[in-house]
Amino acid sequence: MAIITKDEAENLPACLASVRFAGQVVVVDSGSTDDTVKIAADLGCDVFVESWRGFGPQKQFAIDRCRHRWVLVLDADERIPPETAEVVSRIVSKEPGDVSGYSFPRKNWFQGRWIRHLWGGDRIVRLFQKDSGRMTSAAVHESVEVTGRIEAIHVPIDHYTESDLGKILIKIDHYSTLGAREAFDQGKRSSVFGACGRAALTFLQDYLLRLGILDGSQGITLSVTDAVNKFFKYAKLSELHKRAKTPDRNR
Repeated sequence: MAIITKDEAENLPACLASVRFAGQVVVVDSGSTDDTVKIAADLGCDVFVESWRGFGPQKQFAIDRCRHRWVLVLDADERIPPETAEVVSRIVSKEPGDVSGYSFPRKNWFQGRWIRHLWGGDRIVRLFQKDSGRMTSAAVHESVEVTGRIEAIHVPIDHYTESDLGKILIKIDHYSTLGAREAFDQGKRSSVFGACGRAALTFLQDYLLRLGILDGSQGITLSVTDAVNKFFKYAKLSELHKRAKTPDRNR
């Protein structure tokens, strides 16, 4: 299995404890300043330290260092529950047949509760044959692309998403910058007014259409943070275009 890390000393022990069934665990770290690397090494992982490449390429680097036919990709804040571990163990111990990958429902825990409505339809491909799957090259919101049949199974992956609002704001700044740069490179355009409109629409979709309203205070918090992230992504995209038009005064 493959995990990428940076400063995940708080999350990594529980993640690794949930995958004791794995024949090999590859951890690729991108410069942790805490005990992440030591924890991974002490728990028997194959540890590599690699400069940051972007989410998709970094995970692919980890996948390429896996030795077994089947690869399970996890984030450090995710866990494999016992019932899921049993199913995964059975899958990897038998001949694969015509199935190239498997998708899982993901249960998301935020600020003391499972988010059953806003994120209730979250399903992800994480287990696949190494020669049939690759990570997308996306700088953010990367995913596994599988050639061949994907089978949906119904045991979950548990995701303990960041609940500290200060850290969430730092993530929003980072992710919105990556998203803006990616959109800029694709030739997309925006304005500050457009960013406001997208943010408002995102909040309404999350809170009303996707039923975040039924997830209590956590639902409104997630709806607002998603809208804020959307605003900054497209406001930063507008800023990138303005900078591209402005002559370099130092020339």
